[in-house]
Amino acid sequence: MINKQLLHPESIVVIGGSNNVHKPGGAIVRNILQGGYKGTLRVVNPKEDDVQGIKAFHDAKEIPPTDLAILVVAAKYCPDYVEFLAAEKSVKAFIIISAGFGEETKKGAELEQRILNTCERYGAALIGPNCIGLMNAWHHSVFTKPIPTLDAQGVDFISGSGATAVFILESAVTKGLPFNSVWSIGNGKQIGIEDVLQFMDENFDAERDSKVKLLYIENVGNPDKLLFHASSLIRKGCRIAAIKAGSSESGSRAASSHTGAIASSDSAVEALFRKAGIVRCFSREELTTVGCIFTLPPIKGKNCAIVTHAGGPGVMLTDALSKGGMNIPKLEGKVADELKEQLFPGSSVANPIDILATGTPEHLGIAIDFCENRFDDIDAIFVIFGTPGLVQLYEAYDVLHKKIQECKKPIFPILPCLHTAGPEVAEFLSKGHVNFSDEVTLATALTQVMKTPRPAAPEIELFGVDVPRIREIISGIKKSGYIAPDLVHQLLGCAGIPMVPEKVSASKEELIAFADKVGYPVVAKVVGPVHKSDVGGVALNIRTPEHLALEFDRMMKIKDATGVMVQKMLKGTELFIGAKYEKRFGHVVLCGLGGIFVEVLKDVSSGLAPLSYEEAFSMIRSLKSYKIIKGTRGQAGLNEQKYAEIIVRLSTLLRFATEIKEMDINPLLADEKEVVAVDARILIEKN
Repeated sequence: MINKQLLHPESIVVIGGSNNVHKPGGAIVRNILQGGYKGTLRVVNPKEDDVQGIKAFHDAKEIPPTDLAILVVAAKYCPDYVEFLAAEKSVKAFIIISAGFGEETKKGAELEQRILNTCERYGAALIGPNCIGLMNAWHHSVFTKPIPTLDAQGVDFISGSGATAVFILESAVTKGLPFNSVWSIGNGKQIGIEDVLQFMDENFDAERDSKVKLLYIENVGNPDKLLFHASSLIRKGCRIAAIKAGSSESGSRAASSHTGAIASSDSAVEALFRKAGIVRCFSREELTTVGCIFTLPPIKGKNCAIVTHAGGPGVMLTDALSKGGMNIPKLEGKVADELKEQLFPGSSVANPIDILATGTPEHLGIAIDFCENRFDDIDAIFVIFGTPGLVQLYEAYDVLHKKIQECKKPIFPILPCLHTAGPEVAEFLSKGHVNFSDEVTLATALTQVMKTPRPAAPEIELFGVDVPRIREIISGIKKSGYIAPDLVHQLLGCAGIPMVPEKVSASKEELIAFADKVGYPVVAKVVGPVHKSDVGGVALNIRTPEHLALEFDRMMKIKDATGVMVQKMLKGTELFIGAKYEKRFGHVVLCGLGGIFVEVLKDVSSGLAPLSYEEAFSMIRSLKSYKIIKGTRGQAGLNEQKYAEIIVRLSTLLRFATEIKEMDINPLLADEKEVVAVDARILIEKN
């Protein structure tokens, strides 16, 4: 519940406010005062008569009715304060800074639940506990620094960790990134990250509200809500980037100890972000760099021009952008010659455009003008300009300021000299600009932005999928475990997924007759053991009935064998599709090349079922091995359209069969014409 009293309180009381600005109670009073809060600020402190120039109340019973209460007292006192203030003082919003709740002990969790119950009963909003507070243009109710520049079109930042929020703000402030609001949700007992996004989505005003959202997430509590409101905001014109901490096993333990949350599967998070259109980041620097990119006009293409007066950084930026899939086209011909004539001798215009360390602010402006107006195939301009000690940077940065205002193409300013040119950079930022001090960090972040797809369409692809028959088959399975090959074949058939002709039987004669019908060579696989290869249960390239008979006799002696499967042996490139059900997220679908690419190189891409064709193509094309699928070195590519279709059909099957907990189709054999499933296994869990 997010209400007016939380966002725009006419009166605030700080329970535990003090004169000691080195403690949270004093720091939060200082920040509210220095933030220019225009409402009535009250402080409750039993030992002080005056707190930072404000008359203090010795007891909460003495205060008039108040909109927002900020609690900076020991956890054990908080439930009683919340009960009293909500019941007797009409408080409708609480920010609880105090720690010592559910993130630490079972008793603390009980205190936290009491607070939530009271807030729900009285219709009050609750931020925290265990947070640094909330900051917007109306009130700076946080106890930390830095306090960033606040702007209605700045970033909305929501963090599940208070300390991390501070470090991210530190990173952002040095880049000139402005903020509209900062939300530290702490334990998120009532209001979590998903709830803040829901409020922003449901109350979004395209003319008034910020269109950039940055998130630091330690636990995805409600994936469906996050997906729905994040993708809705992005469709309305917003841009969202997020860090999800706790992706590794040890990282998960760290996140759990801090928030009491269990980290979600990383593949599920990756799939969720992809589906929502959220740009995933992996560090504070990357998140704030992406935030700065979001403040610039979107790039309409991949062709970049680099204007620099330092060769090395220009080369490093060229390498990093190229690695990320951007183009740095060679600039040549008549227009390039004209530009070269207007620069100092020795300058290079091939791209990067190197105006030399002796290049003047005028030369900088000329180079930018050529990229904006004369080089038609350029989509974005990167300007690297530090201090070689030879030019007046104030003048150079004033030129850059004017060009950013004039040009329609986005200009990325890379001003690396934060130490030797600190005042000049600060003045440039004060004019409303951002700065990317490291060119490679910028290129890495831009790569993440460019490869993030748009939010997926919510419609489910049902054409050619027999949902009633899928449910009939699933309902007929009575116990948990890996299901029989014939049921696997039936389920894939219901989804319209092509499979290689096969026969399962405990009769040698039936299998030999089947092989004669489909033609040799064939493959034989033992039925029963889950890992067939590990027990010697696979035989390839069987070319005669006699060979098949020998393999049948051998396999039936393998422990747990119940029969043998015979398939027509096909040739082609091995592909892989797998799926795993993640609690709260649903089915995560993985795709990639088979064999070594899955087992050793881990080259897989993930998506969250159900998947659209656009999502499936995005998954395939994000693979490092995509060039093999597309075709390389004169070899024909694989049928990408049919591969995407199988991914989509499988995701629809999974959407209507949540009892499937794990499955893989490995391999699929593919060539330029067909993609056919050769082997599959499905694990069912029946309640």
